[in-house]
Amino acid sequence: MPGRSRSWLFRVTLATAALLRPEQRARLLASRPAPRLRSQAPGSLKCFLGSLKMEMTGITGMSLKRGSIAVEDNDSVAPAEEAKRQKVSECCPPKSQDGLDNNCLPSSEKVPGPPGAAGAGEGRKSSDTQSEEEEEVEEDGLSEEEEEEEEAESFADMMKHGLTELDVGITKFVSSHQGFSGILKERYSDFVVHEIGKDGRISHLNDLSVPVDEEDPSEDVFTVLTAEEKCRLEELQLFKNKETSVAIEVIEDTKEKRTIIHQAIKSLFPGLETKTEDREGKKYIVAYHAAGKKALANPRKHSWPKSRGSYCHFVLYKENKDTMDAINVLSKYLRVKPNIFSYMGTKDKRAITVQEIAVLKITAQRLAHLNKCLMNFKLGNFSYQKNPLKLGELQGNHFTVVLRNITGTDDQVQQAMNSLKEIGFINYYGMQRFGTTAVPTYQVGRAILQNSWAEVMDLILKPRSGAEKGYLVKCREEWAKTKDPAAALRKLPVKRCVEGQLLRGLSKYGMKNIVSAFGIIPRNNRLMYIHSYQSYVWNNMVSQRIEEYGLKPVPGDLVLKGATATYIEEEDVNNYSIHDVVMPLPGFDVIYPKHKISEAYREMLTADNLDIDNMRHKIRDYSLSGAYRKIIIRPQNVSWEVVAYDDPKIPLFNTDVDNLEGKPPPVFASEGKYRALKMEFSLPPSTYATMAIREVLKMDTSIKKQTQLNTTWLR
Repeated sequence: MPGRSRSWLFRVTLATAALLRPEQRARLLASRPAPRLRSQAPGSLKCFLGSLKMEMTGITGMSLKRGSIAVEDNDSVAPAEEAKRQKVSECCPPKSQDGLDNNCLPSSEKVPGPPGAAGAGEGRKSSDTQSEEEEEVEEDGLSEEEEEEEEAESFADMMKHGLTELDVGITKFVSSHQGFSGILKERYSDFVVHEIGKDGRISHLNDLSVPVDEEDPSEDVFTVLTAEEKCRLEELQLFKNKETSVAIEVIEDTKEKRTIIHQAIKSLFPGLETKTEDREGKKYIVAYHAAGKKALANPRKHSWPKSRGSYCHFVLYKENKDTMDAINVLSKYLRVKPNIFSYMGTKDKRAITVQEIAVLKITAQRLAHLNKCLMNFKLGNFSYQKNPLKLGELQGNHFTVVLRNITGTDDQVQQAMNSLKEIGFINYYGMQRFGTTAVPTYQVGRAILQNSWAEVMDLILKPRSGAEKGYLVKCREEWAKTKDPAAALRKLPVKRCVEGQLLRGLSKYGMKNIVSAFGIIPRNNRLMYIHSYQSYVWNNMVSQRIEEYGLKPVPGDLVLKGATATYIEEEDVNNYSIHDVVMPLPGFDVIYPKHKISEAYREMLTADNLDIDNMRHKIRDYSLSGAYRKIIIRPQNVSWEVVAYDDPKIPLFNTDVDNLEGKPPPVFASEGKYRALKMEFSLPPSTYATMAIREVLKMDTSIKKQTQLNTTWLR
């Protein structure tokens, strides 16, 4: 990092440090980095930033890093990150680590990852871009110092821009209790999600044992190959060089040793076959491709016992990773394609989440070995099944949430939680549905539906206010100045973001074919834009419905009978409650209420230059059929407790991993500096826990408002 920018960064961090109490500032200034020679490592600056982040989050939960739903706690200071890298390098070949995080980089638009279940082909990249992206793995990425500078630069802007709930139609509450403040997701470990399977059971990680299977190879398969041999085999497996085979000399030539080497290669490097050869009196195991490039995507059929189910199901416990990122990591370490994994639902990043995953023809033994290699992941509860998992098969999710530093009295908390249990909350689409940047995703979706492709391109690529990575700012500036996609693309070290994908498409297809250029973005990410617009309309219409008619069913409302929507007639009103009423997401295959809200739908879409009577698009993918969604959700299995605590850093409940390790549950004192509300509840799929929490607190859950709340509290 040049001296000038290091100095500027230090001034920024000192300015932020002014918010700290005197004793915190003293500790922070003591860690100020001294001038260093060019040959010295940048550790002192990194430690200084780590100190600042810990001081800020230790008392306030504030972070220099862009948050998700509220203030963030940075859990990856330099020593922890170094330990993680060291642990990974000991377990896995170095080349497997190259570009790992880049494979998992989210779009800068923060569009949720593709919700596709593997096997069904969902979430796959288009064939004409996949090879290009694979070639770019090595060139993606930033140095740690550059990342730190971007984080520090983004903090000041974070409070000025972004959406509030009012911007996306979230305006009403159902209960009459008095609201109070609390901090949501001060630590990601304050938000735990357990998936509820189709059989109604809550997924828990409580068994790390591997099913006994006589056909499994011994544990020696993981240690018999040297790191150099693994690297050569990986390069052969992934066609990274021109070699057609790799020969491994058998040092201690016994049948048992040769068998273990054969098993190790076939197990660790799917797609490779082996044979034994004599060369000048020495025995060699020769690895080679038997089925060309298709071998990597299609695990060998003959190596899997017929009596065993083709899919290994397991429970995945992960911290601070969304589902798609986690699968990318697992596939990288297993050296397989991500599309052999399947799952029932996607989970957000900023939480601890526990869910069931299935993978095609990978043994439980290989999966369990990852527990030795990966940080913040744990795999267990293995079983072999005949079928994969299907997206949407889950019954819902069970949430355990801690709201720290609450201000409400015990009576206020009691009223709020009783209301949540008995009445519920408005089933709004939460803030994460609409992105985290100054350009909301629903605006892009609206432009797609209007067939305004120049506007789609402009909204995604134009310069914008707010917090963004420096390389994205430079990319946007280059685009605004030159309108040259190749020149703007060169400003991006990370090509996998939406901007990079669109620019690559424009370079390939030209500025006159924006539709094809936009099509390079993975299908599910493209569809998220128009789903965001549907959600935006739905939120606004539900707020108007509650404003107009309150919390009771009225004639003309819609209810579902099976999968079919029907109108409530005058004589049937008393047969229904507000919990039965649904509202449509706009589309060509839905009906609208028979009262004032029907006209409100028409007016809103007309104002956006859309025809409510013709929601079919010239491009079939972007035609909206519509759907129905309940307007009020009543959570199940609701429980809560108010606890006192002194240390903001301590966890307030045990996770599945804590229980596996035999950690005793936390003990709370009757008095403490702070009070927290610990709550548990279950929700059906596609509902937002943050909207339930909003109803309890009567507070705006947007990043913008939560950040302002915590800044005010600091002062």
